[in-house]
This record gives sequence, structure tokens and C-alpha cells, in this order.
Amino acid sequence: MISVDLHLHTRFSSDASINPKQVVDALYVHPTIKGVAITDHDALEGYFQVRKLAAPYQDLVIIPGVEVSTNQGDIILLGVEEKPAYKSTLESVIDFAMERAALIVIPHPYRVHGIGDAAEKTPADAVEIMNPWATPRENKLAQKLAQARNLPGVAGSDAHKPDQLWTAYTEVDAEPDVDSILSAVKNGRVKAVSARHCLNV
Repeated sequence: MISVDLHLHTRFSSDASINPKQVVDALYVHPTIKGVAITDHDALEGYFQVRKLAAPYQDLVIIPGVEVSTNQGDIILLGVEEKPAYKSTLESVIDFAMERAALIVIPHPYRVHGIGDAAEKTPADAVEIMNPWATPRENKLAQKLAQARNLPGVAGSDAHKPDQLWTAYTEVDAEPDVDSILSAVKNGRVKAVSARHCLNV
């Protein structure tokens, strides 16, 4: 079992201020969370920097990811070290992900910048059912979507500032490595966790 924040931004997202070193330092001292997916907006530089800084620490797992801006809203791809064109269509991003066997996560579907009703039919491997910046109603709708589509429900802090780190995360029944974590997420061996309570999925 490993606890992983599956949605986090560094300063390489235009609206974020977290330095890559702050991510690694905070991850190293945290008693339970030892994995993170770096999901900057249309950028991968933050992931590469965090991975490099975390290399000396064998117990930390850094997952490559990107939160892609599309014409219908944002979509997260995990497990790829490249990104599609900026402001692509949702359909082209899904094609991009499938060609590369990337894990597709629908983040905050009913919050601002979410894909909204398109989430009901968009191919995906998981739905973010706990986002600290979504309203309780928006998170509940996301949870219902995951249940209706029989998709795993995951969580991430969606942190943009250092004091927002680890406000939500996912407990994953996996070994502490990228492939094992992504496989477990896809197969539903997860539990979404907020600072207050666990959500049954």
C-alpha cells in the first residue's frame, strides 16, 4: 500500500508557485504520502525537475503526468513523459493518450475547467472524486459519475501553493513504483482520501 497525491502543480504551471524542491522536501518528511504525480498545465518541466531532485531518495515515487487544456476542459494523462499540442480537442488528446497507453483521469469534472457532461462518455481509466477546491456537490457528482461508469475514484490535492500540499490523496494497493501504481489505479485498487475522511469507491 502506498499513498499518492495524483494531482499536483509546480511553478511550471502558470497559475502555481510550488518549487520542485519544495515538493521533494515535503514528500520526504511526510509520514505516509510517498508518491506524487506532477500534473502541470500543458508542461512537463516540473516533473523532470522533481524526478531529478527525488532520485537520491529510494522510497519516493514520482509519476509523470500532465493536465492538458482542451477545448472542452482539462484532462489528466499519467504515465507519459510527453504532451499533446496546447489547446487540443478532447478527442485528439484521448487519441494521443491511447496511442501511448497513458492512464486517463478525468479531474474535477463538474468544477470550473472540468469537462462537464462530456465526462459521461469520454474514455477514461479513473475519475477524480475528491478535489479540495471543488464544492461538496461537485465532488458528489464526480463520485456518482465514477459509480455510474464503474470507474475507479481517485483524489489529489490539486495544489498550486505550498500550503495546499497533500490536502487530498489516493491510497493505492500497489508496490512503490510507477508501473505498479498505475496498474493498481486502472484496476480500481484505490481509496480516495481527504483531510477529513475517506470516500468509499
